[in-house]
Amino acid sequence: MRAVAGVGAGPPRVAYAVGRAVGGAVARNRARRRLRAAVGVHADALQRGAAYLVAAGREAVTMPFCELARHVGEAVRAQELRR
Repeated sequence: MRAVAGVGAGPPRVAYAVGRAVGGAVARNRARRRLRAAVGVHADALQRGAAYLVAAGREAVTMPFCELARHVGEAVRAQELRR
């Protein structure tokens, strides 16, 4: 996950990078939906106005959701430490 601090006070913007290495279109879309839900669990920790890029590997499709959400939460907290 990468984050860029924003200048505005708008809501955080989140983009998802899910490449072809994850699988076919169905697998990539599933990974994107799961990432969106995992980021939603930690939405209150995202900085207002910031832009985030969340990348996914093959594991995003198969790992249990609670584990995926935990990894996303750790990544969000790690980005906060760099600011």
